[in-house]
Amino acid sequence: MAKFLFVTDLDNTLVGDDQALEELNKKLKQHRQEYDTKIVYTTGRSLTLYHKLTEEKHLLVPDALVTAVGTEIYFDLDDGPDPTWTEQMAIGWDRELVINTASHFADLTPQPETEQRPFKVSYFLAEVVAADVLSELEDLLQKRGLNVRLIYSGGKDLDIIPKRGNKGSAMQFLREKWEITPSQTVVCGDSGNDIALFSVDQEKGIIVGNAQPELLRWFEINPANYRYLAKSHYAAGILEGLYYFGFFE
Repeated sequence: MAKFLFVTDLDNTLVGDDQALEELNKKLKQHRQEYDTKIVYTTGRSLTLYHKLTEEKHLLVPDALVTAVGTEIYFDLDDGPDPTWTEQMAIGWDRELVINTASHFADLTPQPETEQRPFKVSYFLAEVVAADVLSELEDLLQKRGLNVRLIYSGGKDLDIIPKRGNKGSAMQFLREKWEITPSQTVVCGDSGNDIALFSVDQEKGIIVGNAQPELLRWFEINPANYRYLAKSHYAAGILEGLYYFGFFE
């Protein structure tokens, strides 16, 4: 038993089974008190929608909160996002040009204003047309000199963010800050925007049993003994994986 870095997505990963969440919270809280384990939530939600979730669900206060698909990092929720990470996101980013480029595609419907962030432009995109639209959009963005990343998940959500900004890069930034090795890091997710979490190094990865098809397809193509596909769903799947990897006894 030793200190580890616990990084998890929220919706449909940590959250979804209240009873299992309570059990996981209890174990994580105890582990943090005894070993100084670090707890990080990483979500596509904005800070506004994160606060809304905490009103609905009992969540432990994290050591860091990563919002807007990895583009914002908060250590103290009463302060603004971490300035060092913000500086990295700003390099080469042109939000207005991204919006202008995306406006050429009728199939893209802007998400609510709360989900539009300084380094994240978000749309709804139907799965039936997604493949063609994403290919054409990516080509046009590149032609306009925009070094960005397209993240499509859940069969409906498209996020356009800086190339260097994603959940995996944010996790790596925190791991280096706290001097925690990949082998003592565990990441948990359920959808396409979590793939970056599983793609950095050899962190222990837990894919919950209710994972979206795009993540399951990626898992099948990228098998590794440090990734685990749980049978259980939501927080119960996380617990299953933490026992499997020996983080809990």
